Amino acid sequence: MNKERAGKIALYAVCDVLFIEMSILIAMSIWYGGGVPGSSTTQIPEAAWRWWLDYMAFAAPIISLIVFAAFKMYNNLWKYASIDEILKIFLATTIIFVSLYLYDTFVLRPKNIIELSRRFLFIAWLLDTLLFSFSRFGYRAARRFLLVLSHILSSKAGAKRVMIIGAGFSGYGVVNEILSSKIRDRIPAIVLDKDLGKNNTHLMGVRVLNAVDRIVEMTDKFKIDEIVIALPNASKDEMRAIMKQCTQTDCDLKIIPPVSEVNGGGLRPQLRDVSISDLLYRDEIKMETRNIGDYISDRVVMVTGGGGSIGSELCRQIARFSPRLIVVYDIYENTAYELATELESKYPDKELLYVRIGSVLDLDRLSEVFAEFKPNVVFHAAAHKHVHFMQDSPAEAVKNNVFGTLNTARCADKYGVERFVLLSTDKAVNPPNVYGVTKRISEMIVQRMSESSPTKFMTVRFGNVLGSNGSIIPKFKWQIANGGPVTITHPEAERFFMTIPEACQLVLQASGLGKTGRIFVLDMGAPVNIEELARDLIRLSGLRPDKDIEIVYTGLRPGEKLKEELMSAEEKESYQVTCHKKIFVTKPLSIPAKQFDEQLKRLHNACRQSPQKIDDALKLIEPHYSGMNSEKHIAAAP
Repeated sequence: MNKERAGKIALYAVCDVLFIEMSILIAMSIWYGGGVPGSSTTQIPEAAWRWWLDYMAFAAPIISLIVFAAFKMYNNLWKYASIDEILKIFLATTIIFVSLYLYDTFVLRPKNIIELSRRFLFIAWLLDTLLFSFSRFGYRAARRFLLVLSHILSSKAGAKRVMIIGAGFSGYGVVNEILSSKIRDRIPAIVLDKDLGKNNTHLMGVRVLNAVDRIVEMTDKFKIDEIVIALPNASKDEMRAIMKQCTQTDCDLKIIPPVSEVNGGGLRPQLRDVSISDLLYRDEIKMETRNIGDYISDRVVMVTGGGGSIGSELCRQIARFSPRLIVVYDIYENTAYELATELESKYPDKELLYVRIGSVLDLDRLSEVFAEFKPNVVFHAAAHKHVHFMQDSPAEAVKNNVFGTLNTARCADKYGVERFVLLSTDKAVNPPNVYGVTKRISEMIVQRMSESSPTKFMTVRFGNVLGSNGSIIPKFKWQIANGGPVTITHPEAERFFMTIPEACQLVLQASGLGKTGRIFVLDMGAPVNIEELARDLIRLSGLRPDKDIEIVYTGLRPGEKLKEELMSAEEKESYQVTCHKKIFVTKPLSIPAKQFDEQLKRLHNACRQSPQKIDDALKLIEPHYSGMNSEKHIAAAP
């Protein structure tokens, strides 16, 4: 024990002795009508004075110190004391005065010194409890008063005014955190709650109103600068209604994340900024880990394009299921290196990840890697995916997306892979662009391979992924950071969105359901209006759309759809819900094998010729493809 700690304990002990002596003396004075023993005004009997001086002046401190020590009152960090410590104080002082009463009854009264009323000791107990409590909590109360006063003054000096939504435990934590902070840059102005019973009450001095349905009105009325959503257990529908109102204000938004994201922290709220993924209002996805572990545990798993945003997240999640090893096959060494460094740090005791650099167009290199590792499971995520770039370079799109998939699938068949999973896109449905049609043909290749191979070939199809490389969100963020304008193709444009972890979880889940030749379609939720998404992102950046950041409409580019689809009309007729409520499976459409193989050869030859020849070959394979030079695309060009 250091000197500072020993000094504090000694000071507390001395104070406690003084407090119990003072309590008894003051109680005697009150009981006998005042006066000091021995003075001309005394009303306290000499026997009572002798009772205290000869006996209680020694017995009371000794009993007090013993009881307080037994209750560990000198080991507490009173700075962090709570209601439990108040109850301990109450119990400890009660035991002390019960002991004094028993001492008086069975030791002192037989000596016929004086017979004191029990109510006298009750008064002394009340006084001692108050004095003891004040000695431990008085500093905190005074400090809290000064903090509240300073926050009130700060609110007049330009500190942010904060609205807290939720008057529960999390809301209390937010208010407590703000009021306890030494940095006086925020002031809790109002708390909103849906509970009518809390209307016009106060939470640590902050008014609570039943006005969750009037957030915009309340932000204007109370001049709010920041909104904190403290509802970690709120349902999807509740959050949708609250978020919709919050994004109509110009306030900074913060949120206490759902309980599933919180890793402890006690009363200190784990606040973070509201992200664009929070605005998807999506229910938490719960993985069925058993069937994933069945096909990944102790297996060699290969991920092509494993250094990309989707591929790397797949590797992270695959690593949770104890594979024998993970093979990343990617043409870009920098992203693969970053992933390898991350997983080596996370799993230092296991040589888990191997990186092999190469292109899916290089069949010899692919064969080398397949022969070296003999993977059991292959996730094929390597692809060119930027729609407008692929419109301008159709040969590269065809070579990488179509024949890269064909090379990888053939290697999977040749080297006895158990399961091959193609990651596809909603743009493969009724494709209006080169990227979409190449992914549709990739799906057809996987189906074709499933008809003649013992390997389970399957496709998982999903839409846009928030935060993936080249997605719309990084583009909007860059435009906002540079002062705008934010460019939107069309005010009615809609897209399906999913976070990277969500997409990868469902890919792993769907891959374990595994009938060969099937296309698994992920439930992306409701489509999101791109203009609303852009406006929300501007607000989340603390700016105002159309005022701080201009929004410009550029028109749909060649190959872009106004609204995306997840299934074609034919697929909708035969789709089925799987055992996972967010995954659907479509019945494969008939593909004439010989004819399809001949069409692939023609497409391969067209890649050495003109873009028009490529376009013709693509339309021959996929009749729903409208072509690069269709009138629709020309009209859509800005």
